[in-house]
Amino acid sequence: MKKNICSLLVVLMSSVCLNAQNMERVHAYLDTLCSPNMHGRGATYDGQKIAANYLSDRFREIGLSSFSESYFQTFNYDINTFPKKVFFKTNKTTLITGKDYIVQAGSPSGKATLKIYKLDTLIFSSKKHLAKFLKVNLKKTALVYDELFAKKLKTIPKEIAAKLSAASCIIELKDKKLTMGLSQKQGNTIVFEVLKDKFDIKAKSICYEIDAELIKNYQAQNIIGYIKGREVPDSFLFITAHYDHLGRLGSSAYFPGANDNGSGISMLLELARYYKDHPQRYSIVIVAFGAEEVGLIGSKYFTEYPLVPLTKIRFLLNLDLMGTGDDGMMVVNGTLFPKEFELLTKINSADSYLPEIKKRGKAANSDHYHFTEKGVPAFFFYTLGGIAAYHDVQDIPETLPLTKFSEVYKLISTFITTLSK
Repeated sequence: MKKNICSLLVVLMSSVCLNAQNMERVHAYLDTLCSPNMHGRGATYDGQKIAANYLSDRFREIGLSSFSESYFQTFNYDINTFPKKVFFKTNKTTLITGKDYIVQAGSPSGKATLKIYKLDTLIFSSKKHLAKFLKVNLKKTALVYDELFAKKLKTIPKEIAAKLSAASCIIELKDKKLTMGLSQKQGNTIVFEVLKDKFDIKAKSICYEIDAELIKNYQAQNIIGYIKGREVPDSFLFITAHYDHLGRLGSSAYFPGANDNGSGISMLLELARYYKDHPQRYSIVIVAFGAEEVGLIGSKYFTEYPLVPLTKIRFLLNLDLMGTGDDGMMVVNGTLFPKEFELLTKINSADSYLPEIKKRGKAANSDHYHFTEKGVPAFFFYTLGGIAAYHDVQDIPETLPLTKFSEVYKLISTFITTLSK
């Protein structure tokens, strides 16, 4: 890695012939990972365990070696889930879970029919409006406010904050899209996020039923395999991607997670196949991390209980959101490792794989982060442009364009092979 970048490129271009990945196989990966049988690859109905078993089978099929009797590295975490009833109705209109509304991840169970009280920013400037709000019985009332009001919540007066914290139900109207998350805790207030054009603004009441379950010490796993290096097997290049997603919201709605991160896992599997057939100088470790969506838990666990010495990892590449690429690719940590970023951009320029490669600094936005914090050099790649689906029920294989998937595969393969020279 300390050799001159230009000489590496000369060697590379004259000697490396990359195989093309199998797009039919990639689509099959995506269709399976995003199917209803995987339940959104979350804790609900053990979707993430079903996905982990599927990936373990793929690792075995490819012929990856394991560090123990299985490919699994298990760990535990708490997670709030919605396994059963999730229902929301305004007047006589029943809204569609996931499409018309979602429930914020930390919401508790509850069932009620409540009158509606519409909040606006006048309570911050009018004593009359504030006094009226402070008299509202929040056990019998659902508060409704829009995104403009929501933006002010971080700076509201203490008496208003205290009143809001006592609410049993809040409805936040969203202008454009619904973005689901996960929570390790369960709060006291049910919070619905509802698309503004789906909410009957003339409604006098709402009816809902939520079954929430906080699971303590839920067991998940990382899936880890490797390809032994030809010359220096005790030094490692890591290729990683998270396989988990958001799971289900009730029995009817689930989050497929095609771009996030079925696409990254599909890329990971294709790269694993290539390097199994083309072992490199260093050992290559293939990791599918669990529990990324709930706070990078799987990758953090690995850095605390590593299966190889972290000081022996020469470089790590983390892959997420690999399904587009119309506008190029972002490299998180690109500013931290300028020589490697220069190498990547030269490879891209030589074959015009992507229209642009952008860089940014350190960010705790995926599984590379805890490795970076431990001193492991790492890049996080994600593609840019294309679809807007993200953390919603619209992130499906059918609309995932995979515009530059082949080009990104070739770019990453070339980069990894060069790092192994």
